Amino acid sequence: MTDPRIVSDPGGLELAGTPEGFDALVAADVLRQRGGVGLFVARDFQRANALVDALGFFAPDLEVLRLPAWDCLPYDRVSPSPGVAAERMAALTRLARGMESRPLLVVATVAAAVQRVPERSAMQRAAWSTRVGRVVDISDLERHLAINGYQRASTVSERGEFAIRGGVIDVFPPAAAEPVRLDLFGDTLESIRGFAPETQRSTRQLPEVELLAVSEVQLDAASISRFRTRWLERFGAGADDPVYQAVSEGVRRQGMEHWLPLLSERLETVFDYLPAGAVVLLDTLAGDAVTERLATIEDAFEARRDIGRVGQPYRALEPASLYLTANEWDERLTALPWRRFSAFHGQGPAVVDVGGVQGRTFAAERAQDSVNLFEAVANHARDLVGQGKRVLFASWSEGSSERLGTMLADHGLTNVPLAPNWAAALNRPLSEIQRAVLPVEHGFVAGDLAVISETDILGDRLARPRKKRRASNFLAEASSLTPGDLVVHIDHGIGRYEGLKTLDVQDAPHDCLELQYAEKSRLYLPVENIDLLTRYGSEDNEVQLDRLGGAAWQSRKARAKARLRDMAEGLIALAAKRALRTGEAIDPPHGLFDEFCARFPYEETEDQLNAIADVLTDLAKGQPMDRLICGDVGFGKTEVALRAAFVTAMSGRQVAVVCPTTLLARQHFRTFSERFSGWPVKIRQLSRMVPAREASETREGLKSGEIEIVIGTHAVLSEQVGFKDLGLVIVDEEQHFGVKHKERLKSLRADVHMLTLTATPIPRTLQLALSGIREMSIIATPPVDRLAVRTYITPFDPVTVREALLREKYRGGQSYYVAPRLKDLPDIEAFLREQVPEVKVVVGHGQMSATQLEGVMSAFYDGEFDVLLSTTIVESGLDVPSANTLVVHRADMFGLAQLYQLRGRVGRSKARAFAYLTTPVNRVLSESAERRLRVLQSLDSLGAGFQLASHDLDIRGGGNLLGEEQSGHIREVGVELYQQMLEDAVNALRAEPGAAFDDAGGWSPQINAGAAVLIPEAYIPDLNVRLAMYRRLSEAEQPEDREALAAELIDRFGPLPDEADQLLKVVAIKGLCRQANVAKIDVGPKGAVVSFRHDLFANPVGLVQAIQGSHGAWKVRPDQKVVIKGEWPEAVERLAAAERITRKLAETALAA
Repeated sequence: MTDPRIVSDPGGLELAGTPEGFDALVAADVLRQRGGVGLFVARDFQRANALVDALGFFAPDLEVLRLPAWDCLPYDRVSPSPGVAAERMAALTRLARGMESRPLLVVATVAAAVQRVPERSAMQRAAWSTRVGRVVDISDLERHLAINGYQRASTVSERGEFAIRGGVIDVFPPAAAEPVRLDLFGDTLESIRGFAPETQRSTRQLPEVELLAVSEVQLDAASISRFRTRWLERFGAGADDPVYQAVSEGVRRQGMEHWLPLLSERLETVFDYLPAGAVVLLDTLAGDAVTERLATIEDAFEARRDIGRVGQPYRALEPASLYLTANEWDERLTALPWRRFSAFHGQGPAVVDVGGVQGRTFAAERAQDSVNLFEAVANHARDLVGQGKRVLFASWSEGSSERLGTMLADHGLTNVPLAPNWAAALNRPLSEIQRAVLPVEHGFVAGDLAVISETDILGDRLARPRKKRRASNFLAEASSLTPGDLVVHIDHGIGRYEGLKTLDVQDAPHDCLELQYAEKSRLYLPVENIDLLTRYGSEDNEVQLDRLGGAAWQSRKARAKARLRDMAEGLIALAAKRALRTGEAIDPPHGLFDEFCARFPYEETEDQLNAIADVLTDLAKGQPMDRLICGDVGFGKTEVALRAAFVTAMSGRQVAVVCPTTLLARQHFRTFSERFSGWPVKIRQLSRMVPAREASETREGLKSGEIEIVIGTHAVLSEQVGFKDLGLVIVDEEQHFGVKHKERLKSLRADVHMLTLTATPIPRTLQLALSGIREMSIIATPPVDRLAVRTYITPFDPVTVREALLREKYRGGQSYYVAPRLKDLPDIEAFLREQVPEVKVVVGHGQMSATQLEGVMSAFYDGEFDVLLSTTIVESGLDVPSANTLVVHRADMFGLAQLYQLRGRVGRSKARAFAYLTTPVNRVLSESAERRLRVLQSLDSLGAGFQLASHDLDIRGGGNLLGEEQSGHIREVGVELYQQMLEDAVNALRAEPGAAFDDAGGWSPQINAGAAVLIPEAYIPDLNVRLAMYRRLSEAEQPEDREALAAELIDRFGPLPDEADQLLKVVAIKGLCRQANVAKIDVGPKGAVVSFRHDLFANPVGLVQAIQGSHGAWKVRPDQKVVIKGEWPEAVERLAAAERITRKLAETALAA
């Protein structure tokens, strides 16, 4: 930057020759030299992110504030998401406080810059801070949090949530990296600790805390009264309007932010927050983006007005009250010095050409088979060094940078070090080629700097920001029991959970779960025995409750057990048979394999890498592989298959890929052809869609060995297809094949390697149960942090649907519109034709013939239609990357997993995907439907849904792993118990072939000591969290698990009350009872009675010796029970006695 005007000119300048990536370096230099504040206006969200990432490399010392726009449509019925609202508030509060000397850059999108914001004084009022040792009034704090948009939650895990439990207050401030826990003693703040949202355990002590507002709407008495007055002035009476009613009652309602001008005293703009002399930096094409944004806002306003005349009224405020007008934008901009970046070269009095140009791309080399891509890249880099340039290879992540370094080393560019930032890169000699983690779409050359980006070399590229995975406790809490759920008690069968009841047992309170059985009989299960319950699975109306004490359940359980045993034997026999066969060992070709992998446009997830490693190990073993890859839709199973196919084909053997539908075969053919272009591998497809002549040529080629890879439907399995040297069969979506085809596959299984892919989410527990029987790899992490799907739950609203479908059409995408029943389709089709005539709609449903349906799906896949209106058959496994909006009609009629599966259909590319789950306007949802929708909305992260699908396994009959009959058994005994029994069967047979398996987990000792055993409601007020804790406690029979849980309880909820302490003791005694085979122990003030399970004890001799050595205190009754005399008037003494007795029995039993 030689021209001094770039920094000092007080007016506006166009900076020509600043391609994207280079603009970040120029912006950082301008700001460093000017000092003060800069506002960078990016044309969209992606560009804003890219700029912030690039600044992380070029100017890590520069303070950068993001100001995102609301992530909902103008005049929407939904609010911006809490994360976005919190980030906006953090940025505005920071700006409102004024600046210190350090330069600061605010990065906003066009949409954020044209939107009006609350005034600065309101921002400063909304913050609340305190230090350790100060007095805190809980009710004041609670009121402050409610006014400023914090949401009350049972467990704090997201920004903007808070929970108050006695003297412990958890809150997640919008600008903080983690939530904080305020611990009060009386009303004095004793400690402030940060804690991890995944585990809820404290991580560090903090001296002070500041809580900023989470919402731009401050809902206090003054703003409510202002809102009512202004509403009446503008719209007249509001009694019939839900927004007016909600705000009048002081209740936050979805979408109320769109009436911000009525609630706030006055609104300002982002420009008002900037100090005098601040510089505005405009992204390439930002001016066009402003015009387009203002047109969108105007269009949304008019659509609301038009529909308001006929449908449900939406009283929209005119655009000028919420957004800047075009004239205001120009005035605000010209009042400050501004710089506009442009990638093109230009001349003129207000233009400074900085001289940057976009770098070379290697698309031509990628397309040619004869040229080695990496050799061309290495030669180009050497040429640039020869011209006196500093060469940087820019990658999206450290992992991909490492891999790029390896490729370059293979082609002569050895020792290419990684520069952590721009300053470090400048410290090395000019002639040294370096690598950097610098996320730019394209490279550039400017002055003596040349950047070659990974995208230029490899084509499309996406990196995956590291995201913490949530721990499973949350899911346990999200899916905990609600009254009305079906549960299975191991001894009594299927019942309905009615709620938690506190009963008096031996004059002490005891929490029990109330279960209802047939004929209105009830069973009360003590909380410490909650492990006897498993969830049944589906919320089926046809399920018959069992009769208490009836024989039907025991016989059903016995039947299932016998069948499971046969199944387990079959599996083990299969595994043994396979272990005896030998196959040809296949090793990946070194170097070439890395280059093939480098073309994968994403960064592999951990699970994916493990699956790939498993497959390569299997291929190299010299035994026929038979591996199953389970992964949710779009989690990257195909990449595992591609790599296995590459390794096999390059070793000179043939590969067959078998898919259930021609459409899927076409899709795979496209994917394989793209990835194998440039390699000496011939790929053909075989299916109904292939002309006869081509098909017969393909068959000839397979027999002669000319064709290495064939992809097709079960036509590939037919008798007329012969192979010269078949090495690997890849079966996709195995669950869709019929029995006959599965048999044909099994006969192939003898000597060829088999790799099966399935999207049925198989829970980890079942995988463990079967490990070693059928090799399985599970891919449960979602790929490329593809932006999680934004999920809205909204009453059906024609404008929202219209906007959503049009937004998708205009960004070049497609949409799915899914209805639960066939009879809903004609009405919806008519609605779309009338209200959204701009989109082309095609209808697909299960009652069409297979060819008809395939035609519809192919046309949609090829982009001939904008919207696919269908029942839930949205073809499983079909990947339409351009489909990124999903509208679900009557979402309350779908099961949780169905919705999750449907949502997995969108959001499979770079674009942000949206799912609108619409519910009926005038109907109240059932409690379970509401809970399902709420859980789905909260599971915005993708991986969570995988565990969720396994919780809700009824969903698809539990993964047809072994055969058809499985789903029948599951219906008889419920999902969780079925898994448990299968695991027990397999383990028993593995340990001792021919042994009868005893369901060790199928009993739970009873302990009655007349002590209060419960977690008091005052200690954990939220019922679901309390139940989840009971469940986790009942399973914590090992001392270390118990201690960890006790520590977590103290940390999260404060000191343990006596009752909870006693509950922990009861669980400890339970563990000892299990070791000693004690079914029941009753302890009273004068003694105790111990009953053994099946009247068996592992070490009878030891027991007799113990009784003899007790000097008459222990006796055996004729009914085989042991009686112990003692004086234990207090509950605490009785528990201690129970622990002593059971410990002694456990030690004696183990000494056998």
